[in-house]
This record gives sequence, structure tokens and C-alpha cells, in this order.
Amino acid sequence: MSVWDDLVGQEPVVAQLSPAAEGAGGLAHAWLFTGPPGSGRVTAARAFAAALQCEEVPRGCGHCASCHQVLQGTHADVEVVRPEGLSYSVKEARSLVLRASSSPTGGRWQIVLFEDADRATEAAANALLKAIEEPPSRTVWLLCTPSPDDLLVTIRSRCRLVTLRTPPIDAVADVLALRDGVDRETADVVARAAQGHISRARRLATDPQARRRRAEVLAVPRRLTSVSPAVAAAESLVAAAKAEAKAQTEELNEAETAALRQALGESAKGRMPRGTAGPLKELEARQKSRATRIERDALDRTLLDLASYYRDVLTLQLGAGSDLVNTELGPELRTAARNGRPEDTLRRLDAIMACRERLEANVNPLLAVEALTLALRTG
Repeated sequence: MSVWDDLVGQEPVVAQLSPAAEGAGGLAHAWLFTGPPGSGRVTAARAFAAALQCEEVPRGCGHCASCHQVLQGTHADVEVVRPEGLSYSVKEARSLVLRASSSPTGGRWQIVLFEDADRATEAAANALLKAIEEPPSRTVWLLCTPSPDDLLVTIRSRCRLVTLRTPPIDAVADVLALRDGVDRETADVVARAAQGHISRARRLATDPQARRRRAEVLAVPRRLTSVSPAVAAAESLVAAAKAEAKAQTEELNEAETAALRQALGESAKGRMPRGTAGPLKELEARQKSRATRIERDALDRTLLDLASYYRDVLTLQLGAGSDLVNTELGPELRTAARNGRPEDTLRRLDAIMACRERLEANVNPLLAVEALTLALRTG
């Protein structure tokens, strides 16, 4: 057992990080972990943080108190930053820089693990740059983004780059079968459906609701028989994303609001002291931003599932010989391939990618998805 065990199919990354944790060649004070969604870039950064704090030699034993605390997210000298909203503000960045400048309380290093660092605004990124340029001697920054291009060039030029790949499907299936107890047939199906995305595959294997939602998305192409069903399909996709966001945030929002109201001095009758409206409005804004992000992420997963459908159709039309992602839909996919043309399928895939770009640019989700389903209908 070691801290590297959860890195699936990332042997080159382990070979890069393990010697660095031992101090071979000197330790860089800023690292940039990049890789496609599901590759495990945050898992790699967390494992590296655990190895850096490890009390044993070789570093990264996986069983000492420091390793356990880092992996469980309770180590006092490892600050994990998870932007909950659509962006990370300069105010938050300055507070983080101040926290990172303190000396370790008991660990070997003061470590900042910044998930989704690409969500930092330009002003926030500039604030982080100053701290990364001249970090305290015992501070290490671990930044995670999908691509190096997602960060300012001045930040990435000061970071040691760690590049992760999409894990092989067989490796993901092995993890589900051996560690999570998923039967091998199901593990193979969900690993292929998730296209190497480890957490997505685990969710599909263990959550019937996730499998049901995905099946409903993959049923959309055969529902696009005319304009009215296409519009209805768009409405159902957006409504499902909103429902998912509400389910994930409603209980959390209530707890956060209640805790803040109590901290601000709420009376037994529910009255708030003067001057407390500002913090409550600020919390509400953060909660709305978080819900928007979760909804957008859910829609993006929907679009990627739709893309996998048309990718399979195109594979069959071109006779590429590649394995299908959606093996359970084999007969339907072959029928769609026979009844269509590759150029139409390519236009549908382009429409899906265009919809993703529109959503990223804050286009109204319903309008963007309606435009997509109408484009998918006509090809």
C-alpha cells in the first residue's frame, strides 16, 4: 500500500513525483497538474501532498498519520481549495496567499492544493502569481487545471508540469472490480461508457439514478422526429440538470444559511441585527453561483454522453474498427449508421461542441440546448 495506489494508469506520473517527494534534484515550490476530466489530476496532487508530508522513508507510505490525514483532507498544513462557484475572486486569492505564507504547524511543508485553478479570475491569478514567484521556503503550491493554457503564461512558466492521460478503460474496470466490488461485466460497461473518467465510472456503477439519467440522454436521438419533440427534449435535458443542481445544493444551502444567521446573532424569533444583510446577500450570491456551476457541469456531462452516441455512429459509418462506447445500444447504433451519412454525423458532433462553447460563454441554457436539439434533428 502507498499513496500512489489510487493513480490509475498513471505510471509515468508516479515515476516523476515519487523521486521529487524524496527531494531528488531539489523540490520545486510550484507544480501544475494537468489532464483531461477524470484523469485523476486532483488525486495525483493529493497523493503528492501526502508523500511530501509523509513521516516515513521512502515517502508516501500510505499508512502513517500524516499520509492518512492528507488523504482524508484533515491535515493542518495542507490547504485544499475547491472553488464552489463559477469563479475564484481576488479577495479569496489574497486570503489564500496570506494563509500560504504561514509556517507549517507540524508537517514538513505548508502545502496549498488548488483544485480547478483555471476558475481564478484574472485579478485573482495575478495575486497568486506574486505568491508563486517568491514563495516562503517551506511552502509548496499544487495547481490543477485541464490544460496548461488555462492559466496565465506567467504562472505556468514558474510551475513544474505534471501531465496526466486518460486512464485505459481496462485499468478503470480493474479498479472498479477489485477495489469497489463491482461485478466485472458491469465494470467493463461503465468504464467504457465513462470513457476513462474514473469518478464518473464509479458513479454509474453504484448509482442507479445516474444510470437512468444517462439512458434518458442516450434516448434523445431517437426522439428527434420533428420540431416539437426536439424542443421538448431540450426542455427535459435542462430541467434534469436544474433538478440535479437543486438536489445537490438545497440541503447544503439551508445548513450554510442557518449557520451564518446564528453566527450573526439571530434572535429566538428569527430577527436579524442591523448590518447583517450584506453577509447574507454575499452568501446567497455564492450559493447561486455554485448552483449555476453544478447545473452547467451536469449539462456538459449530458453533451458528452450525446457526443459518445454520435461518435459511435460515425465509427460504424467509417468502418474504423474502434470499440463502441455504448455497447448496449449496438443494434440501434448500427441502424442509425446505415440510415445516415458520415457528413451529417460530423455536423451533429460539431453542433454539440458549439453548444458546449455557448454554455461556457453564459448563453441561456435552454436556448443553447434547443438550438442543439434542432440541429441534431436535421443533421
